[in-house]
Amino acid sequence: MKNAIRCAAALLAGVSATGAMAQSSVTVYGLVDTGLVYTTNANAAGASITKMPSLTGSFPSRLGFRGAEDLGDGLQAVFTLEMGLSMDTGTMGQGNRLFGRQASVGLKGAFGTVTLGRQINMTYIASMKGDVLGPNLFAIGSIDAYLPNARSDNAIGYLGNFNNFVVGATYSTGRDASAAGGPAATGCPGEVAGNSKACRQITGMVGYETPEYGLNTSYDIMYGNVGAAGGLTSSDNSDKRITVNGYAKVGAAKIGGGIVDRTTRAVTGVTESDLYFLGVSYPVTPLSTLDVQVARRDTKNSSSDANMVVARLTYYLSKRTAVYGALGRMQNSGASAVALDAGGTVGAGLTQNGVMAGLRHSF
Repeated sequence: MKNAIRCAAALLAGVSATGAMAQSSVTVYGLVDTGLVYTTNANAAGASITKMPSLTGSFPSRLGFRGAEDLGDGLQAVFTLEMGLSMDTGTMGQGNRLFGRQASVGLKGAFGTVTLGRQINMTYIASMKGDVLGPNLFAIGSIDAYLPNARSDNAIGYLGNFNNFVVGATYSTGRDASAAGGPAATGCPGEVAGNSKACRQITGMVGYETPEYGLNTSYDIMYGNVGAAGGLTSSDNSDKRITVNGYAKVGAAKIGGGIVDRTTRAVTGVTESDLYFLGVSYPVTPLSTLDVQVARRDTKNSSSDANMVVARLTYYLSKRTAVYGALGRMQNSGASAVALDAGGTVGAGLTQNGVMAGLRHSF
């Protein structure tokens, strides 16, 4: 971790020095968020557990550098370097990558933004406004861990907004070079000579979004190769998600929801499922917000389904600091073993209840 910070500091110093001559701007930003969580039925014996989670609290912790240089005629050069942090141990996230959350450079203009490198893809962007809980420890990311970790290595990306019409796409020549780091890693580096499908990934999004309401849809397909996770051990294997997401302001409240249709063609066979989620976010007072969400994963031709309900209350001590608490329940049926807390454990077919509390500060 010390070496990582030294490298980051050296990089920032170099960029800042260059930026001073080129009249560019560099922003250092970050977020630190952690707490304690208690869940029941953490194993088949029905034992409970109290822990400090690694993955997230209400938001994943991170340290980042974002910069832009004005090239004239409305054109900018932009970059983002963002590293994940595990607050319980102080280590880097995303498989111990230096900039595992984002590492991209691009050009931004009236045409939109084109980026190159490791970046969040359209599945991530599409759900940002409709998912009221976001990457909370208790959320739909517990049911489908890919959703809050939808990033692509070796990717070319585009995102544009034209009179509230939003379009975007990414194309990855090798979607994930890491085999470690939990749900953010799938061990599929790709770029194999003679096999143009190996570890390729394509995502796309189109929608109409305003401050008051919005609707979008996204498409995401990733191919496998030898050694890839999730049973995608051949480039003929694939994991496809099609989403529809929406949100609307109703008075002071915001209602958001969506559907994720998933088809996995793995070496073990084809699995199909639908994930439905609906939530509401309401400012109880000027300094506190209540978020409530329900979700259901329906696995086709199987009784292994999961149902979730979560309520989270956030109290803002300032614009940058907040305390929060959440209650949640995950009901598993059949052989389903979806833990309420992202990255946690639960006995197969058991219902898990949980409570968490934490502190978040952004800078």
